[in-house]
Amino acid sequence: MDHSTMWWLLAGLLVIAELLTGTFYLLMLALGAVIGALVALSGFGLVPQIVAAALLASAAVLVCYLKRKRNPRRQPASSNRDVNMDVGETVVVEQWGSDGTAQVRYRGATWTVFGRPGSLSIPGTHRVAEVVGNRLLVDKV
Repeated sequence: MDHSTMWWLLAGLLVIAELLTGTFYLLMLALGAVIGALVALSGFGLVPQIVAAALLASAAVLVCYLKRKRNPRRQPASSNRDVNMDVGETVVVEQWGSDGTAQVRYRGATWTVFGRPGSLSIPGTHRVAEVVGNRLLVDKV
């Protein structure tokens, strides 16, 4: 079997493995295998093919790693203002219950709110920090 065919098969297997695992790094290794196949089609020997594939795959993995490290992870949807319109809005808590929850009127409905663990349950204006199921996690303003 020709060297370029082996590289193309390796690239295909890496893409399949990436689809099954969801690891973006395997796509970068598949890109290295594609370069190995192109170098093989250019008529170079096995050593230049391996070197080219290894260099490109390593560089691509390094770029992906550095890009992911530089960009912090996004907030979960429950506390992300871009996804959930309730985050950042204010509600007025008139009275807290003994279980640390309160009932408030918000957007025309009655909602159950609760404060962060360890925070004081003081009546007044609170800001919605997160939506947990059908309850609102609030912080005192």
